[in-house]
Amino acid sequence: MVNERLKVLTDKLGILSEFYDAGQDRKKYEISEDIMKFFVSKLGYKAETAEDIERSIKRFDNQRYETTLSPVYVVDENEKVIDIVTRYEDRDTIRYIKAKSRQDGKEMDLNFEYQGGEEKDLYSGKFTCQKFKILTDLAVGYYDMTVSAGGQEYKSVLAVAPRECYKNKDLEEAKLWGYATQLYAMKSKRNWGVGDFTDLKNFVDVCAKCGADVIGLNPLNILEHNYPENASPYLSVSRLYLNPIYIDIENVPEFKKEDLQGVEDKLNEYRNSDIIRYEDIYPLKMRFMEKFYERFKEGKDKKRQEEYKVYCEREGAELEKLAVFLAMYEERCHSVWGGWRAWEEKYRSPSNPAVKEYAEEHKDRVGFFKFLQFEADRQFKEAAEEVKKKGLKIGFYRDLPVGVGQDSAESWSNPDIFIAESGAGAPPDACFPGGQKWGLGAFNPYVLKQKAYEPFIQILRANMRNTGALRIDHVMSLMRLYVIPNEGTQGTYIMYNFADMLNIVAIESYLNKCVVAGESLGNVPDGFLEVLEKKNIYALSVLWAERNGGGGWSGDFLPPKAYPERAFTSIGTHDMAPLKMWWFGYDIADMRKADILPNDEVMKNNYHEREQDRWRLLCALDAAGTWPRDKLRKGNYLYGEAYPEGMAEAVNAFVSSSPSKVFLAELENILEVDKRQNLPGVDRDKHPNWRRRLPIDLENLENNEMFRRNVSAIKSTR
Repeated sequence: MVNERLKVLTDKLGILSEFYDAGQDRKKYEISEDIMKFFVSKLGYKAETAEDIERSIKRFDNQRYETTLSPVYVVDENEKVIDIVTRYEDRDTIRYIKAKSRQDGKEMDLNFEYQGGEEKDLYSGKFTCQKFKILTDLAVGYYDMTVSAGGQEYKSVLAVAPRECYKNKDLEEAKLWGYATQLYAMKSKRNWGVGDFTDLKNFVDVCAKCGADVIGLNPLNILEHNYPENASPYLSVSRLYLNPIYIDIENVPEFKKEDLQGVEDKLNEYRNSDIIRYEDIYPLKMRFMEKFYERFKEGKDKKRQEEYKVYCEREGAELEKLAVFLAMYEERCHSVWGGWRAWEEKYRSPSNPAVKEYAEEHKDRVGFFKFLQFEADRQFKEAAEEVKKKGLKIGFYRDLPVGVGQDSAESWSNPDIFIAESGAGAPPDACFPGGQKWGLGAFNPYVLKQKAYEPFIQILRANMRNTGALRIDHVMSLMRLYVIPNEGTQGTYIMYNFADMLNIVAIESYLNKCVVAGESLGNVPDGFLEVLEKKNIYALSVLWAERNGGGGWSGDFLPPKAYPERAFTSIGTHDMAPLKMWWFGYDIADMRKADILPNDEVMKNNYHEREQDRWRLLCALDAAGTWPRDKLRKGNYLYGEAYPEGMAEAVNAFVSSSPSKVFLAELENILEVDKRQNLPGVDRDKHPNWRRRLPIDLENLENNEMFRRNVSAIKSTR
């Protein structure tokens, strides 16, 4: 039996002692005392003994009375309430509250009124926590706040949030559509075997010509420089910066045509490969970038050097830390095992003098890594400018990963911001009965608030730049995140300051004029989606999950009219089998081969269920009348003996005809790809995750019959 006082403590700290999974039988999980105590300690408290637990409970209850102001107040623009702690005898000494806008530098005295308070006796005396409502109108944004109390001044941050996230006028007035794509998978006659920012710019033109207004992108964040085969875009080194592999080498201003001599054959080989050869392509690109950096330093292009200087000044300390981390990691990665935590102690923190000395001694290499980001930023901005030029109503729809690699620049730069010795994952659900262990760094909610949410704000801001919409991966993490000790397979949920996190998202959405959508597949708390909708955060909806009857991923497919309106809707995602693969059940065979399905009996049951699902889908398409007129269904296609003609058109038209505000078509479905991009839960030794390229060149896309027919089918319903 779990210690009841331990449960009291974990409830206060936001560590769930029990939860239900998202499986069809809603299994209940009770968390062991060991796991509960583990997370109590990682959140900065003690629970080894009964005395520890009681002291921790008391400490938690008293903590607000230990400081005059909270490190940050995240408030709604229509309800700006803060609390101020003073000694009881100083309760009437609140003289003024001042604020200085971080947006325009404007300073002001704030009008306020008393809203009540509470008193508490501590070992050092009697204290009061008084609430005050700020009456002065304040624009959405961040303010440095100063409070005079007890004859002294105290500082905090006031974050004023809008009632809801940014509203795009075009999105409010019409149903839009576009594509969900993986940039790395783009194939073209000119790229170097992996999609790049020029491909993205050219794809903008394709979208403009066919009437698409949205381009959904996989995460573009920087990955490991020394291990390019670690290609998952969700396992980044820093969510603040871009992956240099997307740089178009031939678009770098320092490039010369003669540079290609001797590498043309290699490039053709890479272009003709169906699988991206990261281990060859990335080092080759870096060799060229090193050559270009030397030319850049010669100083012949003064304008470009000035732009580089301005960029570095804008990015400041975060860019410096990333570049130093990459330089140090490059030097140690093949001789020191265990990542940055195994480095010499003097190099384990960017604030140490030895790190600053290293940066100065290796100034040139540090400068090179800054140069990579400078050029990646320039090329991505070029693509974004093409969006404006062509008039796409949303443009880029970027994807923000739920976490970051534990051996990353983010964790090295600010290790206390993450829950130590653990990583984010997911409990069992309908898609993954065994759960998932992602091993991604998870924010410590208490340290995050202590830092006024600045790390979270920076990440949002970086990913909203040059972007019309942002997809927050596993958006439930704003409220709670399943975290697993590194040494173990079972974890529990850690709760976050949901109201604060939601309001921070709303502030950045408003300031950056960026629509927000939340990926909410998995274990979704009751009432959670309703809160998101009220905050104008769009839902994500996929065909495979829109069922009736049993809910989850079984039962008849819902008719399009039943789909949510305020949603970004698609057939599937990068983690799911494309339509043709699903139809034939090749994904089931893949899962058995990778031991995700534990035995042949389970595989057989999956095939049986798939046969029923094929029939359900055919019936849904019949009822909706979305089959192309010249390719009507000719049979029942029992046991998947054939792929129905016009299948992709029918399904795209089916989902596109929903009232959902955005429909995202996947090129894999349009081009009848029968292999998946990613098989979650396995590494590349069992499946070539994040490596499959599209089957045709971008230059040939507009003239492809399947592409033209699917575009026509989608536009007929939008």
